[in-house]
Formats: sequence, C-alpha cells, structure tokens
Amino acid sequence: MKYIMVAIWSAIFGEILGYIVSQLNAGTYSFVGVAVIAIIVGEVALVAIPAISGSAAPKETSSEQ
Repeated sequence: MKYIMVAIWSAIFGEILGYIVSQLNAGTYSFVGVAVIAIIVGEVALVAIPAISGSAAPKETSSEQ
C-alpha cells in the first residue's frame, strides 16, 4: 500500500514541480513524461533511503561485564 501512495504523491508533487519549472524556462510541458520520472524517483527514494540510513546506524554492542 505504501508503494501506491508514494506513486500517487510523487506524481502529484512532480506535476506541480514540472509545471513550475517548464513555465520558468518557457519550455513545453509533458504531463506523462513528468509523471513517469516523478514516480520512478519517488519509488527509488522509498527503497534507497531506508537502506542507506540502516547501514549508517551505529552498531549496538553489549557492554555487560
């Protein structure tokens, strides 16, 4: 379920960002292209960020003597 929600919110925020950037650069706006790129970036971030954060966490050591 979280993958679906990330895809939906990535598409929404990607469309907003894509529209603003295309207007600032006086370029053309591609609805499908922006949505696909935003969903891919969102899903990759969903998988990569916890993996990176988990490997950077300090290891717990037992200090019982």
